[in-house]
Amino acid sequence: MIKKLARLCLGILLFSIGIMMTVKAQIGYAPWDTFHYGLSTHIGLSYGVTAILVGAVTVAIALILGEQIGIGTLLNMTLIGIFCDLIIKYNLIKTPSSFTLSVLMLILGLVIMSFASFFYISAGLGAGPRDSLMVALNKKLNLPIGICRNIIEISVLLTGWLLGGAVGVGTLLSAILMGLIVQVNFKWLKFDAKSVRQENIAETLRFKKISSSVEPPIKIKSSSITP
Repeated sequence: MIKKLARLCLGILLFSIGIMMTVKAQIGYAPWDTFHYGLSTHIGLSYGVTAILVGAVTVAIALILGEQIGIGTLLNMTLIGIFCDLIIKYNLIKTPSSFTLSVLMLILGLVIMSFASFFYISAGLGAGPRDSLMVALNKKLNLPIGICRNIIEISVLLTGWLLGGAVGVGTLLSAILMGLIVQVNFKWLKFDAKSVRQENIAETLRFKKISSSVEPPIKIKSSSITP
């Protein structure tokens, strides 16, 4: 369990770093941010509240499609925001000085996010909302994982644009490249996301309860046994 939690938290931290690299590149919102901003102007809620509601709806859709919602899902929805705030507060990632460096930073951010997805999906404690939806589509449509991710990103981008969200060069690059990068990295890592069984919250808590209640076996020294 400790190894699973460590893998999960490492993945969430890496995902936060990747997100902030795409933001600090400053060449366009990511597709999901475009959607959040566009939707918030229509429903009259703040960006943060809108993002939370969209995350909850995404989780609900993934649940309907058969994905388990675990502790990892909840930690993903909360810790990413905390990590991103810390990165912003301490100014850990600087804005590039040229357009070329901004593009390279954005692409590197996407690569880091794809590795992050590998870590917290493989932990088996529940993937994040977006990755849960990606894996659910991968199972239902039997399409490559990268194509499933592109379907999600492009759909979100188009919807956000129609709702009035801002679209830049970075937005288009993110929507097009994210799926490809995920596909390449997962293939290189020989990782099949749909083969990982995700624990739901009840299973994880039950496991911890059983583990804590089991007494260690009594060891008998061989020298004390009479032949």
